[in-house]
Amino acid sequence: MFYFIKNTFIRLGLVTSILLILLSGCFGPTPEKNIYTTLEKVVELEEPFQKQQQPLLELEKKESDLYNQIMNLGMKEFEKIVALSKEAYTLVEQRETKIEAEQKSITSSKKEFQAIAKEIEKIDDENLQEQANELKAIMEERYSTYESLYETYKASISLDKELYTMLQQENLTLEELEAHVKKINDSYKKVMEQNEKFNQLTEQYNKIKLEFYKNAELNVEENKE
Repeated sequence: MFYFIKNTFIRLGLVTSILLILLSGCFGPTPEKNIYTTLEKVVELEEPFQKQQQPLLELEKKESDLYNQIMNLGMKEFEKIVALSKEAYTLVEQRETKIEAEQKSITSSKKEFQAIAKEIEKIDDENLQEQANELKAIMEERYSTYESLYETYKASISLDKELYTMLQQENLTLEELEAHVKKINDSYKKVMEQNEKFNQLTEQYNKIKLEFYKNAELNVEENKE
């Protein structure tokens, strides 16, 4: 008799535990909420990327000013050309450090973003799931565009380093200089094109992200962006 009662309590305990697990699943975060959490984490991970933008622009301006000074000097002032070239080379190295920090930030962001794929599959609303997939596709294209931008910018930096090394050579010919400057200009033209595409995709992503938040009734204020 006591044995039967004891086992009854055990079974009741198991049933209670199962109910608690099921209920906790019902009241847990929705896929939409999990996606929101991931996307906001992505924003945090890209903060270092954002912080590199202004310093990079300032370094580019300083370097451009030095380049113009060098181009306005004649070979009689070769020692000054060498000094300015070394200074410009240092600025290029600083830009390289910034772009590496930028790339590291985007890589971390991309890794975090991948977590939304499984959550999208769990969304019940077909329209909302379709919008989430569109959001995912745009962000993936954005990451791909950044990788191309990063590689092109790195190649441009290498050309800049070569330029300032060449300018320290007294036997440098005008033809060699013009040919190398053309390579640099062509490279930075690609950088500008890829950067423009990256910015367009970023704007597109942010717009659709807010629409997704709104349609998923996540009650997110737009000024949080």
